[in-house]
Amino acid sequence: MLTLADPLLLDIALAGHDEPFVDLAAYSDWDVDLSRSQIASRSPHFLKARHAVAERLRIAARHLPDGLRFCVKEAYRPLARQQRSYNEHLAKLRELRPELDETALLREASLYVAPPAVAPHPTGAALDVTLIDATGQELNMGCPFNADSEESAGACYTDSPGLSDQARANRAVLIRAMQAAGFVNYPSEWWHWSYGDRYWAAVCGAPQALYAAVDESFLEPA
Repeated sequence: MLTLADPLLLDIALAGHDEPFVDLAAYSDWDVDLSRSQIASRSPHFLKARHAVAERLRIAARHLPDGLRFCVKEAYRPLARQQRSYNEHLAKLRELRPELDETALLREASLYVAPPAVAPHPTGAALDVTLIDATGQELNMGCPFNADSEESAGACYTDSPGLSDQARANRAVLIRAMQAAGFVNYPSEWWHWSYGDRYWAAVCGAPQALYAAVDESFLEPA
């Protein structure tokens, strides 16, 4: 699989579209997780995304079966938070996997935390989403949101072979809806979808990525 550690991603040009960010909490088309109990970011902008990303999520929502909705866990993530998460995960892997050389270590780290130089979340292009039913309960997706490979025994991989029939069916619903709206999935995280970033461009064969990373101060009101 193509990983975010692949050097070819850095060769993809950035269009740098000056597209506004919108607050996903302001939409009625989906729910949002305001608790932030499963994410490390304390940024007040964690539910902001590029306007086109939000519009595509609205399209995806129309492809869900009656009674199901998206629940957005996280969108924008500050570069500083991305860097800290990446460093922390690298340190964890160095202890757990001492047999890995540096190249293998960086690839393994990128399966769970993107290298900051190519990370989709700081661009406003990425969404971490799951599905909920009419009562607001999260569906069985095979493993908890944000569980890495060690914690989930590999069930975090979108096409993990060890899923129950129900979890596989629920993931299929999520995949169909998000792909119908033009999002691409990062295969080691069933919840992670993006549009307009470098990984999206590589997967889709687009000539350039649409969005560059932005500093958190860019999202503060003028």
